[in-house]
Amino acid sequence: MVTRRDFFVGGGAALAAYAAGSFMPLGAQSAPNFGAPSVVQVGFRKQKIGDIEVIALNDGVTRRPLAAEFVRNAPLGEVQELLRSQNLPTEYLDVPYTAFLVVSGNRKVLMDTGFSDNGGPTTGRLLANLNAAGYKAEDIDTVILSHFHGDHILGVRNKAGQLVYPNAKIMVPSVEHAFWMDDARMAAAPDAMKGAFQTVRRMLGGLSDIQLVKFEAGTEIVPGIKSVAAYGHTPGHTLFMVESKGEKFAYLADITNVPQLFARNPDWAVQFDMNAEEARVARRKVFDMIVADKVMAGGFHFPFPAFGRVEKLGNGFEFKPVA
Repeated sequence: MVTRRDFFVGGGAALAAYAAGSFMPLGAQSAPNFGAPSVVQVGFRKQKIGDIEVIALNDGVTRRPLAAEFVRNAPLGEVQELLRSQNLPTEYLDVPYTAFLVVSGNRKVLMDTGFSDNGGPTTGRLLANLNAAGYKAEDIDTVILSHFHGDHILGVRNKAGQLVYPNAKIMVPSVEHAFWMDDARMAAAPDAMKGAFQTVRRMLGGLSDIQLVKFEAGTEIVPGIKSVAAYGHTPGHTLFMVESKGEKFAYLADITNVPQLFARNPDWAVQFDMNAEEARVARRKVFDMIVADKVMAGGFHFPFPAFGRVEKLGNGFEFKPVA
């Protein structure tokens, strides 16, 4: 169970802003202007997994100053040196957002939703990229959510409160749902965290038992897609394994927020992990598994096209995108 102390250990107000879908960093009012990030021009990428097609759908990108608290257990200079060694900027981070559509026969399953029109000016591209890939919002029959941070669930409804995918049932991890929909827990949370609880209610509240379906980790959610517990980033953070004809694709959600940092140093703790130790254990376990099984992988915050392989690198791992 995540306690009041865990909220503060998990980054306090910064975590609250992240969970609620606001990406204004602490102290950003006086932060230098690093300009706008570049949005990918072709924001979808198709990949065959056996008889199943998996499509990466970019929802945009945000740029945030790199603050000392971003990695909670490593000095800022060490973090910057690792970025510098990969020819990446050391004063800011560009954070992409990519959901994945699974097309299996007549089934069209969207894994996470991005922001819709609830985010900043460089987000909200998912629907346009879905259309460019040949599909409409009405085609989606199932939405599966990995966890309830704002960047993953704000695309469930638009600003007007309408469901973005009107014909889809929404499937959620039971552990995650129990945590965020607990009224007593919301009442006991620090004020900075209440917005995150309210965001969950705004997106998922008022849905019928037919529209909202809870699932247990370790179960097959729909044919060909199995859920995998990876708790720590949030209490019920869940990954998804897609399999067809002996081929597999692992959707890693937020097992690492920035693979250039947290894949290479899986023991580092990002400020948004609600239970850093559980997240660290899950990160190593998942990376070890996909390396051993040679599984194609994709992550919500992986650099687009967000498909690739994970390989061992020293005491950590390296994500290598597909060409």
